[in-house]
Amino acid sequence: MTNEPEAKRQKVEMKIGTHSGTFHADEALAVFMLKLLPQYKDATVIRSRTPDILEACDIIVDVQGQYDGVKHFDHHQRGFTETFSPFFKTKLSSAGLIYKHFGKDILSNQLNIPADHAHIPLLYDKIYAEMVEAIDGNDNGESAYPDDIKPAYSTKSITLPGMVGALNPAWNEEFSDAILDTKFTKASELMGGVFVDLVKYYGKSWLPAREIVKEAIAKASEYDSDGRIVVFDQFVAWKDHLFTIEKELGISGQTYYVLYSDGKGWRIQAVPVSPDSFASRKALPEAWRGVRDQALSDLTGIDGGVFVHASGFIGGNQTREGALLMAKKALTL
Repeated sequence: MTNEPEAKRQKVEMKIGTHSGTFHADEALAVFMLKLLPQYKDATVIRSRTPDILEACDIIVDVQGQYDGVKHFDHHQRGFTETFSPFFKTKLSSAGLIYKHFGKDILSNQLNIPADHAHIPLLYDKIYAEMVEAIDGNDNGESAYPDDIKPAYSTKSITLPGMVGALNPAWNEEFSDAILDTKFTKASELMGGVFVDLVKYYGKSWLPAREIVKEAIAKASEYDSDGRIVVFDQFVAWKDHLFTIEKELGISGQTYYVLYSDGKGWRIQAVPVSPDSFASRKALPEAWRGVRDQALSDLTGIDGGVFVHASGFIGGNQTREGALLMAKKALTL
């Protein structure tokens, strides 16, 4: 009778199994993600290559050559071709497998919103695309670039997989299972810390910005009948969202200029042709470029001129009204 509480306690203890020996970024992240879930929060991590020991665990990642989406989450077996969704081509590693099956619950817990909240699917895909897919591709030896493109310099030591790899003992350092287990915990915390910070950024900063951008695009016709000018009354990271929302609304390419305050005055920025491009959909007029202050005001006929960049991608005015007048006039030139 006195042993019953102890027996019950032992029965509910959870165990996460993964392989022993040297470790990689994918299982380090996979284990950390599992421990973000209530059911695995206090789980013991068992690192082994003995099948019976691993099979005694409640969930097994990156070892045993099986994937069933319930207990086994390995990707090394012959014929494995699982991807995150039909929209992604990168084969999953153990990190991607765990995220695919538990990611929505992880996001729900980290952001304190219901797992069926309307924002979860958007964040679920975004976090995969921004971090987890790169871990999958790296572990599976899938380059982010075509084979005929050679990097100009090495980034191995500054990537997360590179940092995790460097935590393994060097060939001439002391090497034991206990040392490897300790270093694996450090690697898992490194990967997990980056992951959690990313989730919080996208959930608490990136997502609210999206709502602001969406509202501003909806009001664009107030400033231009064709909706080519978007005005933000507070600065927000808009570029990534603008392209996505335009596509969702079927108005890709509509916005030419974005206006926002820089804290002192107002900026008018020409929208690039793509998020990573230096070319603008409609740069500010060539005659304005490189002109500043009163000379700019005299040239445009608009008070409060500050500058227009030599490339025409951005300009400034002292007031919101002045920046808006510059944008409207630029549309006609």
